[in-house]
Amino acid sequence: MKKIINNPDQIVDEMLDGLVFAYDSLVERIPETMVIHRKAEKKNKVGLVSGGGSGHEPSHAGFVGKGMLSAAVAGQVLLLQRLTKYLKELKQVMKVLVYFNH
Repeated sequence: MKKIINNPDQIVDEMLDGLVFAYDSLVERIPETMVIHRKAEKKNKVGLVSGGGSGHEPSHAGFVGKGMLSAAVAGQVLLLQRLTKYLKELKQVMKVLVYFNH
């Protein structure tokens, strides 16, 4: 066996769902998106969001939590995800955000 992958087309979705399942007291996924955000986000604070291509899991999503990132936007394997695609959803969970990607 080389890899533990159910379906290559679903790998990012499954990774995000697994992260939320494992740390459900800390993070949640915005439905129908590739966005993980921390549950304890204070809406009157600036949110720090990171994003980038998947493939080095948990990568950005693994740094979401208290004292760390407010949210992470996951792209497909080795492809960046555009923040503008999820800007409306992110603004519902945080007042202002700073975004960077790699």
